[in-house]
Amino acid sequence: MMPLRRFQMHQPKNVAEAAEMLAHYGEKGRLYAGGTELLLAMKHDLLRYEHLVDVKTVPGLDKIEAKNSSLHIGGTVTHRAIENSPLVRERLPVMAEMARQIANVRVRATGTLGGNICFAEPHSDPATLLLALGAKARVQGRNGERTLAMNEILVGAYETALAADEILTAIEIPLLAKSQRAAYLKFQVHERPTLSLALVLDVDASGNAITKARAVVGSVSLTPCRSDKADALLVGPRDKVEKQLADAAQVLAEAADPGDDLEGSAEYKRHLTGVFLRRAFAQALSGAPR
Repeated sequence: MMPLRRFQMHQPKNVAEAAEMLAHYGEKGRLYAGGTELLLAMKHDLLRYEHLVDVKTVPGLDKIEAKNSSLHIGGTVTHRAIENSPLVRERLPVMAEMARQIANVRVRATGTLGGNICFAEPHSDPATLLLALGAKARVQGRNGERTLAMNEILVGAYETALAADEILTAIEIPLLAKSQRAAYLKFQVHERPTLSLALVLDVDASGNAITKARAVVGSVSLTPCRSDKADALLVGPRDKVEKQLADAAQVLAEAADPGDDLEGSAEYKRHLTGVFLRRAFAQALSGAPR
């Protein structure tokens, strides 16, 4: 690993100033939050920037709040803060459980949710769950604010739909209704997940039938993936759906179209999709975590 090339760190006072800095420095500048992925890439000389715009000290971006049936997590909130937040643990425990599984304590204490999403690493824990939960990203640039769904902001490996001057200020996550159950599981041998799977189910009053489903598989393709056809196979009486889990997993894997890489072969990842969909289905209906 080679030493970092010299760069200048800038600390804007607010989001508007940060956006102006990003616009001014152009391709020579990059937003800096936790830096766990960015600095590593710069150390390996995979990325080169002369200016880093540090938003960790911008007021308000480190807040976790519940508003209008949604959980609002600021862009600079660390994974560790999410993991330990009493509010997240109470209102959306599956999010706290996912954060607990990210990398190691050092990474969780430094890395931020906003930074993770904006770096768009294909083997990302948060992106898979956030897509399943129907989360949206609030972003702000010189031309104002806008909101993007997770499948809109993540467009490819290390690629987002953000403009050069835009900053992710918060993630808005709908809180689960009483009829909803959620689970997040992953399989990991090396440093990054081989496969991650998130599942959100709506159940009827009896708990014996699923009225709506949303399954997302991540870490096997460039971005997390879901399928309307797979979700349809997860709706119906519980005993019927259990018999269709293998078919749903096959459809979901086909939609993701996994490839061979250092984490495993495409065939292996398709197999894992079936294994972990079945496990997520059982965990979601067991009621923990929700």
